[in-house]
Parts: sequence; structure tokens; C-alpha cells
Amino acid sequence: MRVFIKKLSLGRHLRWLIVRLALLWLIGIILLIIAIYFYGRIDHAQEADVIVVLGAGVQPDNRPGPSLIRRSEQAATLWQKGLAAQIICSGGTPGEVQRSEADACREVLIELGVPSEAVLLEDQSRSTEENAFYTRQMMDEQGWKTAIVVSDGYHLLRANWLFNQVGLTIYTSPAADPTFGNWLTSMGRELAAFHWQAFKEILGLPFTYVPVL
Repeated sequence: MRVFIKKLSLGRHLRWLIVRLALLWLIGIILLIIAIYFYGRIDHAQEADVIVVLGAGVQPDNRPGPSLIRRSEQAATLWQKGLAAQIICSGGTPGEVQRSEADACREVLIELGVPSEAVLLEDQSRSTEENAFYTRQMMDEQGWKTAIVVSDGYHLLRANWLFNQVGLTIYTSPAADPTFGNWLTSMGRELAAFHWQAFKEILGLPFTYVPVL
């Protein structure tokens, strides 16, 4: 009987511990959402060596997707203001399409009046982590130390984290807001990406690639 009571008491303590951990995790998620939202509302752009556009989806017909267009438009605006003379379009070939995000970004920039010689392509990356890694390599080759990183607002807090990890000084600049439905979907992916990156950091996992992140 005593053994049964002890087991029952242990089970209750375990359930309570699980509930408390779940509540703490939920509070953490809420705080993270708030941090992502408010960080992504602030434009930190200032003069830098280069502007970096983080890639976004290319449509099945190989045209630039809405998010990539918004990001490229913001980069063109910063370039026209004279904040940097060069732009790096960063993004590889996603999914089944035959065109890199970087190349689609360049198309939009040229249509907006940025000369082709001012645009460099980083077309190997498949994730934000790889955006940072390969961009750092390109910047090292050019002797550049600072960059304005352009992306959707919900993406910039994690981008800042990853670009700082590779030793770059960056100033984030948000593109125009997506529709509310797209924002909700993207925020869900971003939360999953934050969890994955934190999991990797804790376990010391090597450089990896996860689709859509």
C-alpha cells in the first residue's frame, strides 16, 4: 500500500512538473513572438560596405515571389539613398525550380534601376544559416566588414543572431509588410526555426540544412 501511495505521489509531482515546464515554454514563446515582432519593426539601416538581400521563394514559373520582390525593393531604396554601393543577393535554388533566389533578386533590382555591375550573387545557400556563412566568405574576399541585411521583419531577429555568429557587423532593415495571412504562416515557420537553431546550439550540432528555414 505504501509503495502504491509513493508511486501515486511521484506521478502527481511528475505531472505538475510537466505542466509547469509547458507553461514556462508557452511564456517563452509569447515573449519570443513579441521580440520578433518589435525588432522587425525597426529599421537599423546606416552606411555600410554592402547591402545583403536574404532570399525568398521563387515561383514555379521561375518568377520572383512576392516576398523576394518586397525585399529587393527595400534593398533598391537603400542603394538609391547611397547607404552602400554594392548589393549581394543571397539565396540558392529552392525546391524544384530551376532558378536561384539570388538571380531572381537581381532581376528585380535591375528593373528598379540598380546597375547589374552593382549586384553580386551568392547562389549556394539554402537557409538563413547558409546565407550568413556564404555571405561572410564573399565579404571577406572583398574586404568588407559591415552590411545592411534586408529581409521581412519577422526574419530579422534570427538573421541578426546568425550573421553575428559568423563575425559580421550588420544593420537590419525590414521590407514592406506581407499580408496578415502570410505573416502568420511565416511566424509559425520562424518559431520552428528558432527552436531548431537553439537545439543545434545546445547540442553543438554541425552545419546543417532544413528545408524552408
